[in-house]
Amino acid sequence: MSREAHVRFCEGLGVKSPRPTHPYIQTDEGWLYLAGVKDLFNGELVGHAMSERMTLPLVMQALFRAVSTKCPPPGLILHSDRGSQYCAHDYQKLLRQFGMKASMSRKGNCWDNAPMESFWGTLKNELVHHRKFETRHQAKQEISEYIEVFYNRQRKQKRLGYLSPAKFTQRYYATLLAA
Repeated sequence: MSREAHVRFCEGLGVKSPRPTHPYIQTDEGWLYLAGVKDLFNGELVGHAMSERMTLPLVMQALFRAVSTKCPPPGLILHSDRGSQYCAHDYQKLLRQFGMKASMSRKGNCWDNAPMESFWGTLKNELVHHRKFETRHQAKQEISEYIEVFYNRQRKQKRLGYLSPAKFTQRYYATLLAA
């Protein structure tokens, strides 16, 4: 059974565990893998990376982008699933260098990573399933635009009082300044 057929089979059964925190997108050139880091405060995807292979450097690149975007203080808890890339010594070492604490789902418990899974589902439902990507480059461009222009700045989230992540953050800091 192909990987795509296996995922469709499992999704049909309501099994979520085959879905990693790094989805894969089909293009005419082959698969494109995504890795991302989501800020749970405002729902923003603060770091993401894409590649034709799911590798440790891919998830490290997503983390680097998140750190360079947000400059989090030491003590930040970074949650991930138990994928081999996230368990790797080099990734764990990088977390420690950034002063972050690792948090991982328990074995067989995919619900702990629900916010990231929810984002990947939204991305697929709102963009990927409606497009046929000829090249990985095309997919990268359209997915990056979706994340950076639409999802983070325009797409309203119920959890945020029907504000976009950018508007929610702007309102939060305006309230702090007014206090």
